Amino acid sequence: MSSLTEAEGNGSGIRYTAAEEDGGKRLIAVLRGPMRISWSAVKSAKWTGGILLNGSPAHTDARVNPGDRIEFIHTERLPVYRTKPCARELKVLWGDGDLMIGDKPAGLASQSSRNHPDDSLENIVYNYLGCPDNFIYRPVNRLDKGTGGLMAVALSGHAQYLAQRMLHTERFTRRYLALTDGLPPARQGRLDMPIMKEPGATVKRIVSPEGKPSATRYRVIGERGGSPLLLLELETGRTHQIRVHLSAAGCPVRGDFLYGRERKDEFPGCFALHSAMLDMLHPLTGERIVLTSLPEWAPDLDPSVLSVDFH
Repeated sequence: MSSLTEAEGNGSGIRYTAAEEDGGKRLIAVLRGPMRISWSAVKSAKWTGGILLNGSPAHTDARVNPGDRIEFIHTERLPVYRTKPCARELKVLWGDGDLMIGDKPAGLASQSSRNHPDDSLENIVYNYLGCPDNFIYRPVNRLDKGTGGLMAVALSGHAQYLAQRMLHTERFTRRYLALTDGLPPARQGRLDMPIMKEPGATVKRIVSPEGKPSATRYRVIGERGGSPLLLLELETGRTHQIRVHLSAAGCPVRGDFLYGRERKDEFPGCFALHSAMLDMLHPLTGERIVLTSLPEWAPDLDPSVLSVDFH
């Protein structure tokens, strides 16, 4: 019987004991097969001596015998910006040694940057984990600064790789809530519009025939303060996808400064878009994880509406 465990080291470590069916296979086949290591990670580890067979560095063409001990150590590149602790409270809804899922406040940057070297979810996670040495921030899904709600962060490179492979499949479903300025074309539908970066822009995206295929399902489920309340589900994951699609449909997200009309008095530093439901399989154990989160602008919403059928 084989076994697969996390190994300790200066990077992402995986230990595996070869099973009977692995006998005679090349090491690369085991790394890419039952160990589920990405091809790019294998190539990187080959140069750093991070592939071990029974404790010794090995070539990926080496043959494997049942019971052999295979260890994979992938030393990751350090982040561009120095991580620093931020003591701001983080609401963590689920976590183990491989994955944590938090409720990101709207208006908080997901990752450190030149404009946000201190106040970022990255620095808050670093502080929450106790400021570990060689910390690498590994977000699975990403949220715009102005978007609040559920966001998954992997705690190892291997877990991140496996989880990101599940994005936009039935194994990793995300649903959002949004208030809009105006109604969409129908009470329920699918926005199928290719998206590309606007020529000459820094971050802004546009709908264009030259863009990448992009699809968003939506359903009007009510109203708040005179604005339609929409439930949305991503089929693809383009930058600013929901915001671009709703704007192109004539009903931009309320308070969206980039694709609609900013409302600083109502949504300071953010807008009415919230990652409200995450339904995923744990990348290593296969356990199903279903979490919900409600925004400040709809705290009394019945969470059961987040599970309505779009079809």
